[in-house]
Amino acid sequence: MKQRNLYVVDYLLTPEKRINHAAVLCENERIIAIGGESSFLLEPGVTKYTYENAYLTPGFIDTHIHGAGGFDSSSAADSPHSLGDMSLLLAQRGVTSFVPTVVADQRDRMLSNLEVLSRAMEKPLPGAEAVGIHIEGPFLNPKKSGAQFTEAIVPIDLGFAAELLAAGGGKVQRMTFAPELAQSVELVEFLVEHGVKPSMGHSIANAEETLRVIEAGASHCTHIFNGMPPLHQRNMSLPHIALTDNRVTVEMIIDGRHIHPRMVDLVCRCKPADKIIGISDCTMAAGMPDGKYRIGPSEIIVEDGFSQSAERQLAGTTTMLDTGWHSLMSCGHLSEIQAAAGVTRNPALSIGCSDRGILLPNKRADLAIFECRTNRPLMTVCCGEIVYKTPCREEIPR
Repeated sequence: MKQRNLYVVDYLLTPEKRINHAAVLCENERIIAIGGESSFLLEPGVTKYTYENAYLTPGFIDTHIHGAGGFDSSSAADSPHSLGDMSLLLAQRGVTSFVPTVVADQRDRMLSNLEVLSRAMEKPLPGAEAVGIHIEGPFLNPKKSGAQFTEAIVPIDLGFAAELLAAGGGKVQRMTFAPELAQSVELVEFLVEHGVKPSMGHSIANAEETLRVIEAGASHCTHIFNGMPPLHQRNMSLPHIALTDNRVTVEMIIDGRHIHPRMVDLVCRCKPADKIIGISDCTMAAGMPDGKYRIGPSEIIVEDGFSQSAERQLAGTTTMLDTGWHSLMSCGHLSEIQAAAGVTRNPALSIGCSDRGILLPNKRADLAIFECRTNRPLMTVCCGEIVYKTPCREEIPR
């Protein structure tokens, strides 16, 4: 049965262009047409949703998020909340697709939790769709472990890597590793062969080590500047290469705390706009009150919405993309179109989801509507289904 919905707003960001006095027509799970509101007639069978003082974007895509709404992806087997809780909270913030991210843990526990997470992703979720798994570790440099459990960080083991991918049930999209480790090139080749994107991070790799794995197929940098050496005028390392080699896409934590505003600006000046991805790096504490939480085996403390480890190191965030993405404009001086692409089209392409992240006919009907002045989420549509809605003017012609 055909279900047609027309969404009308002040303007939309495709994000390749801005259209004023705009509308998007969807049929079931697909976009049928976009354009000015005057181009559309309210035909029988079409439900019209009108939001005034609002704008529309493709649904946001968070490709690096550890948890939200009390759910921890790294503890799927015993998390106090479900993946569905995380999915629903993200939908309330304009996110329609996300990549649950797991951290290093004891071998058996890591494999077990990946299996549980993979099975949970096979069931329909009430909000945003989980589109793959990001394994952040365990082949990292312990000197740049950050909030990860140092004892769980191990040298590269291709057999263990194969077990991790198997436990992920074919859903692993990305794996973060340190390029300076022995067998890093072999790991990159193995991941590429199995359709997994190798991402460089939690590393002290120098320029030569970084370029070696890029030549082997690594094309992504995990949360640039965080978990790697600071920029130095003579000693070249991973962030220098990631900033200046356009084969590499970089992701940035856009919570306003992990990266100084001028460093956000530096990234946006150095990288082509289509190579920049905004991520939340949220933990299970996102959307929850202050208190004690976890990222896998590591305890974190949240005070005034600020997430830290017991040692007072930064430990993920509680800031979701709906509030964070504006820093790409205010700090990075990107245009509204470029900034919107950083949380929609760019992440979609980085994980091979070419069916979403852009408003075009025949693409997935993944939409997010926000209030103009406050940027408050008003409606989220995931694969044609309205999964979150505040009151609006609704018309159903007879």
